[in-house]
Amino acid sequence: VQLVESGGGLVQPGGSLRLSCVASGFTFSTYAMGWFRQAPGKEREFVATITWNTLNTYYADSVKGRFTISRDNAKRTVYLQKNNLAREDTAVYYCAAVYGIGSDDAKKYNFWGQGTQVTVSS
Repeated sequence: VQLVESGGGLVQPGGSLRLSCVASGFTFSTYAMGWFRQAPGKEREFVATITWNTLNTYYADSVKGRFTISRDNAKRTVYLQKNNLAREDTAVYYCAAVYGIGSDDAKKYNFWGQGTQVTVSS
């Protein structure tokens, strides 16, 4: 099983980034996918999740209206479009897979990627 994130980097406040996560080794279309992040000195926190059929999404209040999660089951890829980035969004971003229904609880996720660093700074 592999989840490989990409798309991180340095961006100025107010800018945008799109993260991607490519999955392999499991039946991607039967898993809900989520994004989490961990800032220095802080615990890992939930960002967004999307159901296997893309019909339902759920966001943390801190990113609602700025971030959009999406997926392409044919490409085995989940995305996180991040707009109007703020310094507080600086963190390592992780994608994760959970069988069945998505969740904001990291403990319920079965598989995790290695993370991609996003730094918001001028």
